[in-house]
Amino acid sequence: MKIAIIGTGLTGLSAAYNLSKSGHNVTLFDGASNIGGLASGFKEHNWDWYLERFYHHWFASDQHVLDLAKELNCEEKIIFNRPSTMMYYHDQFYPLDSPLTALKFPGLGWGLNKLRFGLTTAYLKSTKNWRNLENVSAANWMKTWAGLEVYQTMWEPLLKAKFGKHFNSIPMSWLWARIHSRTTQLGTFQGGFQMFLNLLANRVKQQGATIKMNEKIKNITVSPNSQLTLFTNVSKTTFDKCIATCSPKQLLQIAPPFSTNYSNRLHNQKSLGAIVAVLSLKHPLTKHYWFNLPSTANFPFLALVEHTNFVSKSHFNNEHIIYCGEYLETDHINFTISDEELLNKYLPALNRFNKNFRKQWINKSWVFRTPYAQPIPSMQSSHNTIDLQTPIENLFLASMSQIYPWDRGTNFAIELGQKAASIILE
Repeated sequence: MKIAIIGTGLTGLSAAYNLSKSGHNVTLFDGASNIGGLASGFKEHNWDWYLERFYHHWFASDQHVLDLAKELNCEEKIIFNRPSTMMYYHDQFYPLDSPLTALKFPGLGWGLNKLRFGLTTAYLKSTKNWRNLENVSAANWMKTWAGLEVYQTMWEPLLKAKFGKHFNSIPMSWLWARIHSRTTQLGTFQGGFQMFLNLLANRVKQQGATIKMNEKIKNITVSPNSQLTLFTNVSKTTFDKCIATCSPKQLLQIAPPFSTNYSNRLHNQKSLGAIVAVLSLKHPLTKHYWFNLPSTANFPFLALVEHTNFVSKSHFNNEHIIYCGEYLETDHINFTISDEELLNKYLPALNRFNKNFRKQWINKSWVFRTPYAQPIPSMQSSHNTIDLQTPIENLFLASMSQIYPWDRGTNFAIELGQKAASIILE
């Protein structure tokens, strides 16, 4: 079969890997100049490693990543570490990345609150029955079982920072997935995620697939014999099948007309965009890797990540790399202001991490924005998740809105691409 794949992120590349391995004629299209989608990286001339545009790490439980790396004979290049995670409470930062640090965290007080926090976390780690949890909001479940104080200190800030005005309607199944699957050990790839993507793309090409960069899909038409013709900014090609790894709303813009009902379902798949400012500094900002920042603390972003407290600064010419990131509605002003204006919003907050920080510490800065970064799940999302097969025969959609109850991430992007390929191979 002649198969088109729209997008060269890990979903598209994983689908292409399985399909080309099975002997099919696969062509990938991407409007960007570099492969990788949201996991792609960039590299300054004096850096040894790539740096992800949007911060990424793996968990020790990411089995689809580990299995694919083994197939590519590069599993020894996956590096696991246990960097520190900090929680903000009453104008101070406290470690919160193990049972022991949770016991010491002052925000939970002593006695019953710590016990309820520990018991609910242990239950969510152990149970596999998430379907009963999608009928109740994370807010209500945690208030009931962990208690109001634990919820307000630990979980409400996370939900508000992540989902903004939607925080009260997020199903408990989403929070279960985060707690159940994640580990304190975090992983990356030698050379950066881009090196892993390059290895996968090279294997895909070795298996006969073609990758066309700087070719944005403008339109898809369907013929009477159900073949699909893809029109890009430079070409027109006909295929037997097509997998689109774009967002549901992007598919609406390029696909043949769907029924009103299906179009509405795609349109109603809610999501948030992401903005990340990356800074190269002359000096370390902190000694820690990850800072969770509650919305009530008036930080201009939801997380600060000091990447070079996770991987060595020697890979980046001894520069200290930090990310400041947030999820926002796409009509937020931060998507339209200049990079300089955004940095002017962000930079004053860095003194709250290190009172000695000065703007003169900055070697260079970058700002990255994307309109589709975080799907917003709703109660009983398993009944509303879009199937990979669209109503148009031979056209498939594989987006991060379809990995529920799991949260977006490269591990589940790989699984989704493999699932899309398996449907075509049936």
